[in-house]
Amino acid sequence: MEFIPAKSIISGYETGNAWFGKNYNMNIYKGCCHGCIYCDSRSECYRVENFDEVRAKENALTLIARELASKRRTGVIGTGAMSDPYNPFEKEYRLTRGALELINAHRFGISIATKSDLITRDIDVLKAISSHSPVLIKITITTAEDELCKKIEPYAAESSRRFAAIKELASNGIFTGILLMPVLPFLEDNDKNISEIIYLAYKNGAKFIYPAFGVTLRQNQREWYYKRLDENFPGLKQKYVKQFVNAYECRSPNAKALWQLFQKECDRLGILYKMEDIIKGYKQGYGDNQLSLF
Repeated sequence: MEFIPAKSIISGYETGNAWFGKNYNMNIYKGCCHGCIYCDSRSECYRVENFDEVRAKENALTLIARELASKRRTGVIGTGAMSDPYNPFEKEYRLTRGALELINAHRFGISIATKSDLITRDIDVLKAISSHSPVLIKITITTAEDELCKKIEPYAAESSRRFAAIKELASNGIFTGILLMPVLPFLEDNDKNISEIIYLAYKNGAKFIYPAFGVTLRQNQREWYYKRLDENFPGLKQKYVKQFVNAYECRSPNAKALWQLFQKECDRLGILYKMEDIIKGYKQGYGDNQLSLF
């Protein structure tokens, strides 16, 4: 793994961010080696060259410690939006764990998105953070079947391992749920897959599921996706071209029916799915973040 220079790692403060209520962004790693065929982060607009190569920011923990100490207000720090914080190199370098320890020491909250069950290694730190600040864990799962998972997310943990991670996190009192996105048209957008994911979420203690019934495709990301479809699902690319042409948002033709099924089952099982309810749920009991006085 290569180390790259960085001047800053944690963004400025945002009030009331609509995406899971986070206040800051943090990206220690750049690039990802999960190889997901649909990944939006490889789009040209993000300007990440050689996206499949993971790079870490030099002196990351020193920078994070300095930035946390300088923040005038605590809040929830989000990570995992661009690059998974639990890539395979994290097992050796432990940069995400080190960041969590600093976040705990400075009494910030954390919101993590990942496809890796390595996150269970850090349950002790997550529990320590949750003693004073909100903690939200979002595990991306798009298919209930391991065999399909291996084709669309070839180097990430299989779906069964992610469900097991949800169970372990939830049993330790960590507010955990599922990012059900993207739901790939003609591959995952069927009643059986959605129903199975909801059932397994419930069985393993997930508090929420946040869905998107479709996929976004743009620039070189579309080329990558179509190439992988040709390799793994011959003939499927032509269905996309016919259905969506060059549209950015490729919404599942079954989206309306799937949403009705999804809503009914989540309501029946007591699983949250509205953004405002998820934010309220994981922040409940913590109150407003206070100004840090120097």
